[in-house]
Amino acid sequence: MKKNIFNSIIDNVKTIFYALVIAVIIRSLFFQPFYIPSSSMEPTLLIGDRIFVSKYTYGYSKHSFPFSPPLFKKRLFDKTPNYGDLVVFKTPADNRTDYIKRLIGMPGDTIQFQKGNLILNNKLMSRTVMSTEYKIRCGSSTFDVNAYKEILPNGKQYIAVYKKLGTMQNTDVYKVPQNHYFFLGDNRDCSKDSRYLSSVGYVSNENLVGNAKIIFFSNDTVSGSILKFWNWDQSMRFGRFFNILK
Repeated sequence: MKKNIFNSIIDNVKTIFYALVIAVIIRSLFFQPFYIPSSSMEPTLLIGDRIFVSKYTYGYSKHSFPFSPPLFKKRLFDKTPNYGDLVVFKTPADNRTDYIKRLIGMPGDTIQFQKGNLILNNKLMSRTVMSTEYKIRCGSSTFDVNAYKEILPNGKQYIAVYKKLGTMQNTDVYKVPQNHYFFLGDNRDCSKDSRYLSSVGYVSNENLVGNAKIIFFSNDTVSGSILKFWNWDQSMRFGRFFNILK
């Protein structure tokens, strides 16, 4: 009897071990789930969105694996990201914290804001007003913003929002170093991104984790906890489930 119990315990431990190994392999090589905790990417990504990120889109670095083990220095199967990609990366400040932003500048590019307009390589990026009656969250506050459809050099389109009052008007010229990228949040005045050189700045190719592909779940944490099923009509964003990200 004791032997049967012991064998059963061993079998269960083996099953759990194999399941963990498979989970780590999937998470490291294929897809990893991430939670969106801030409003820096609104309206594209909302607080409470859960997304799947492709780990193989740009190849693999040490940051593709849990705890970033120093297994190799260069990326394996390295692939160049594109303008407008939604990229998860490790912040250069600590090489641990995961951020998600939109790729705006490639190696060698120059980026600048002039009179609130985005200038890329001395060219004004095309943008069209989508809404002047739009509100966006920033921390615990809500602001009136203008929403624009911006178009990058490769034709990638997305919605970016700027405060009606207090938006960043002018900046110095940012020159992206080789093997680095420049990222911005779509919620331009509520995003810590590559404009802040001391905390984020230019992001090394090695720090790229993956490309955001799909929202698989979304819950408005302000409206209520997921455990309060009687309040799902207000908190659950069913219309965002399985939305493909662009």
